[in-house]
Amino acid sequence: MSDLFVELTAPNGRKYSQPRGLFINNEFVKSKSGETITTINPTDESEITSVYAAGPEDVDIAVAAARKAFKDPSWRDMDTTARGELLYRFAEIIEQNKEVLATIETWDNGKPYSVALNEDLAEVTGTIKYYAGWSNKVHGQVIDTSPAKLAYTIREPLGVCAQIIPWNFPLAMAAWKLGPALATGNTVVMKAAEQTPLSLLYLGTLVKEAGFPPGVINFLNGEGRKAGAALAQHLDVDKIAFTGSTATGKEIMKMAAVNMKNITLETGGKSPLIIFEDADIEQAVKWAHIGIMYNQGQVCTATSRILVEEGVYEKFIELFKSHVAETSIVGDPFKDDTFQGPQVTKTQFERVLSYIEAGKSEGAKLIAGGEAFKNVGGKGFFIAPTIFTDVKDSMKIYREEVFGPFVVISSFKTEEEAIERANDSTYGLGAAVFTQNISKGHRLARLIEAGMVWINSSNDSDIRVPFGGVKQSGIGRELGEAGLESYTNKKAVHVNLGTKL
Repeated sequence: MSDLFVELTAPNGRKYSQPRGLFINNEFVKSKSGETITTINPTDESEITSVYAAGPEDVDIAVAAARKAFKDPSWRDMDTTARGELLYRFAEIIEQNKEVLATIETWDNGKPYSVALNEDLAEVTGTIKYYAGWSNKVHGQVIDTSPAKLAYTIREPLGVCAQIIPWNFPLAMAAWKLGPALATGNTVVMKAAEQTPLSLLYLGTLVKEAGFPPGVINFLNGEGRKAGAALAQHLDVDKIAFTGSTATGKEIMKMAAVNMKNITLETGGKSPLIIFEDADIEQAVKWAHIGIMYNQGQVCTATSRILVEEGVYEKFIELFKSHVAETSIVGDPFKDDTFQGPQVTKTQFERVLSYIEAGKSEGAKLIAGGEAFKNVGGKGFFIAPTIFTDVKDSMKIYREEVFGPFVVISSFKTEEEAIERANDSTYGLGAAVFTQNISKGHRLARLIEAGMVWINSSNDSDIRVPFGGVKQSGIGRELGEAGLESYTNKKAVHVNLGTKL
């Protein structure tokens, strides 16, 4: 094994050179401490490789590189159209390397290769291209006050932006954050999740190939309690953007207060999916399945609480159980017919199993799954798709985020009850409503406490549409034009045109 790169052969036979170092100032370097983290293949529990882990000293070096790049005229004064062309070139290079990136993502994360290639990588390139187009369209405005005065605003970059991405969608979440930050002229220090660092480190090779000036984009791997905390507390970081658990988001918010950093937090969820008697039940079944079982249930917006009107409760359960059994094919993520791969880590695997035991002990009715899935070579962190019915609102499995292929189903009598129970949560990320009465759908969309509401679909996302939550599901928005707001300051300029006091 070399110090900074290792030649690997993935389970699908693809060979590539994997960076092991931290990507700082357009170079891969060892961590100052020499500490490493070993990343595990969740499909068979084997070691993939080890990568250097950043500590506080490495964070200092990366932040200093980003600060220097932010002040450098080659980036600071770059023509905005040229900046957009640079981002577009980055997207094209990612597209050219999508098979390698999807392979790494599947190997390290466990998601099906077909999903990584056709959905995640498409979202990565689409997001970068979208914000490339915005680069020369971010502008201020003239505000008409009086003939004696000219007043206008300037949209300026914040500076050095620390970004912490999660393990469930490593590359997609990286693109969500890189796109708007770079389009508006900021520099970035991004930390990968320690569970899934490999694809982001490989992306560093493409950053350099695209031609970004040194220090504009820096990628670190490291533990949250070390590298993540150091970024959140760093006095020379102007903003921190985080996607992950609510508990960690709260800690980051506290640490960021040291210099009143600008923050964007996208945290947990326990999103409701409400099905009325007048809904197209077959469509509701299909969307409900995607809404909770997609990506092994490891989705912050997963509609993990299904509320069904009494008249169609039994029918929905019968159809849903059958649909899950037929379509949730659990297996090797590199096989074409696999819908569900393993959970990302042993810790996450054991967490889901603990919630299964909690559901049983609390008296919920287990009608599917409820156990480890051992038909993939007897190894790996696989969970059988799990469905609990007759779940009460007070139960732990109804109230807490499980983050696995795990859904709870309950019935309701009236629209008012459905709204009240949907809103009875500390979270407010997403919500879905199924009804063929479009007036009812729009009415509930206003009454449900969530940052996003889907009518007759679930987890429908688009890079042009704002994404984010309310309550303890986060602060701020990503994607769309709204995503740019989090990365600029509006400076007001007042010009006296010659009047006296």
